[in-house]
Amino acid sequence: MAKTLLEMKNITKIFPGVKALDNVNLTVEEGEIHAICGENGAGKSTLMNVLSGVYPYGTYTGDIVYDGEICQFQKIKDSEAKGIVIIHQELALVPLLTIGENMFLGNERGAKAKINWSETFDKADELLSRVGLKESSKTLIKDIGVGKQQLVEIAKALGKKVKLLILDEPTASLNDTEAKHLLDLMLEFKKQGMTSIIISHKLNEVSYVADRITVIRDGTSIATMDKKKDNFSEDAIISAMVGRSLTDRFPKRESRVGDVFFEVKDWCVDHPIFDGIKVCDHVNFNLRKGEVLGISGLMGAGRTELAMSIFGRSYGANIKGHIYMNGKEVSFPNVKSAIKSKIAYVTEDRKGNGLILTESICKNTTAAKLDRVSKNYILDFDKERMYSEQMAKEMHTKCATVMEDVGNLSGGNMQKVLLGKWLFAEPDILILDEPTRGIDVGAKYEIYCIINRMVAEGKSVIMISSEMPEILGMCDRIYVMNEGKFIAEMNGKDATQEKIMTEIINSGKSDNIK
Repeated sequence: MAKTLLEMKNITKIFPGVKALDNVNLTVEEGEIHAICGENGAGKSTLMNVLSGVYPYGTYTGDIVYDGEICQFQKIKDSEAKGIVIIHQELALVPLLTIGENMFLGNERGAKAKINWSETFDKADELLSRVGLKESSKTLIKDIGVGKQQLVEIAKALGKKVKLLILDEPTASLNDTEAKHLLDLMLEFKKQGMTSIIISHKLNEVSYVADRITVIRDGTSIATMDKKKDNFSEDAIISAMVGRSLTDRFPKRESRVGDVFFEVKDWCVDHPIFDGIKVCDHVNFNLRKGEVLGISGLMGAGRTELAMSIFGRSYGANIKGHIYMNGKEVSFPNVKSAIKSKIAYVTEDRKGNGLILTESICKNTTAAKLDRVSKNYILDFDKERMYSEQMAKEMHTKCATVMEDVGNLSGGNMQKVLLGKWLFAEPDILILDEPTRGIDVGAKYEIYCIINRMVAEGKSVIMISSEMPEILGMCDRIYVMNEGKFIAEMNGKDATQEKIMTEIINSGKSDNIK
């Protein structure tokens, strides 16, 4: 019988107006990979923050028993001293420091207030090798991609002699190849005796690595499922998460696509920093009324750059090309002009570019269209609150009040506020960039329903997504993008993952190889 490494007993955590955790129980066995699943706002990250000391003992009730000892952590350093290391969804790395400096920040090599840089970089290189990252420890963090940064965080944890590794949505920003490498790395660590806890909304990944799954719903632990004994299917996990069967991941919609009313022709965009690099190369596409248009492609294909450059030239240099609305050429020299023309862009980076985290849900909701809640440049606070409460209700946003800071919400509820912000702007064209990244199946379904409602009203949606099932399940028509170019166009009904990947692979071949 496996040894119990961790027990969390009757954990209750209350925020002002909200009971985030209500007598939650969790048992983790030594050497296992244990997944925690649940809808956004269920309390998964809160529970791990209690375990790791982010929320110190005394701010919650209940007991943490780790390796047979009752623990009362007051800060993160206390849990790390026991070998418990958490890697948050938002990576804690300093972009302008080297990999090596980041890995030992707060855990410096040396003695008597003098850092031993030779030891620092040598040890960092050794740990990077363990996670399979072939990068010099003297490379700046800003010069490596998100996938490699995630591996740096894991290597950083290894430097703290980790026994229990907690990963919160580790693959949310990774492509399929990077995600597979990270999951295989977890399985390799398991062979070496390490215990891991993973929080993830990607149920196929959970089924791949986890030995057991604990489901949390509305702040309460619902069930623990064992791969050896229980039904580990995605449907069974979803049913436990949402409290009902979700027979169809995508709501049905009767397609009523109208005439072309938006066109982009010969659109070229250069990289804003590196001369001579084209991120969009003579892109041509059109959009019809009442249509959900998908743009599929691998990370780095230029999809986000295309969307941002169209939306008020908010990205890129030397932007050239033509945009037509209802057959008439138009120009959006800035974001304000794009919003005025009823175009909205929901960014993939909700925390960095989409929302003001220190402001209320109310302020964020109305930020893109203040003239709806003001007169003669004077804000009507009652009207602002009324509209934001109405939007929160429509979006099913879980919050105590719309005056609550957005930064206090879960990722899925933040996404709903961001989407509500742009729906409040009353757009005719809504550009959605990774609209369901890092959110659960229930919240995804609600967002899909909102999209369907928009197009039923004759609005149009451009959806950029790295999740092919989402593109295939929601889109009337699909453009495939690779290396800054549109390489294929498909009817949504005829498209498959295989067809899309074949187009991407074939477009990447040189003429000499074909």
